[in-house]
Amino acid sequence: MRFEREVELAKLLAQEAGALAVDYQRKGVAAETKPDQSPVTAADRACERLIVDQIVHEFPEDGILGEEGAHRESRNGRKWIIDPIDGTKDFLRGIPLWAVLIGLEQDGEIVAGAAHSPRQGLLLWAGRGQGSWANGAQIHVSGKSEPGEAILAFNGFNKAGVSRFSNRLLPWVHRFWACRSLGGCMDAMLLAQGMADVWIEPNASAWDLAPLKILIEEAGGRFSSFAGENSIYGGNACACTPALEPYIKELLA
Repeated sequence: MRFEREVELAKLLAQEAGALAVDYQRKGVAAETKPDQSPVTAADRACERLIVDQIVHEFPEDGILGEEGAHRESRNGRKWIIDPIDGTKDFLRGIPLWAVLIGLEQDGEIVAGAAHSPRQGLLLWAGRGQGSWANGAQIHVSGKSEPGEAILAFNGFNKAGVSRFSNRLLPWVHRFWACRSLGGCMDAMLLAQGMADVWIEPNASAWDLAPLKILIEEAGGRFSSFAGENSIYGGNACACTPALEPYIKELLA
């Protein structure tokens, strides 16, 4: 089954929500603190409403899971998973490294998704069996096979989840050609485009990962939880070029 219509909707809504978020940003937004201590703004909520309203109109049988509380039971085994602004801390500080994330899950598998970083003019999308694309050009993970020639993207050395391998982390990181930490969605988008080669995300929810998973896989990369499951529900994630997968397993062993 191909998902052209769903991919086009994800692309459109990611761009519309991104434009709305930028408008809020220009006017100025204040943050509240959620129970998990992460920030949320009126922009996050407005963008989620925009996305949800259109999905319900276009696909009324589909379920919805949104970071800011949107929830709708699925009647057909399909569920849209939404992070209206991934990187709210960057959004608040004016750092351009945030994105709108929209993924579609069918029968437990991510089958379509889009990630839009409006401040960078960057739109990535993928559909199962359709490849990954960035601003109209097909993208692929790199062919890097050795840490000494690879870029490691590690999202948050201060995050929960790092403690499990903290005693061996620095020697492991030292093996890489370079290390970057630009934020979860940005790190994953770099990997899918072949600009980074390993991505480690120590702490994440399903909405942080849904479209990133298919973007990486359709670009030829490997994705899993720290437990080795091909899932966005493990609370963390790692991804890489195929040849570098043994090095991730070494860290997580």
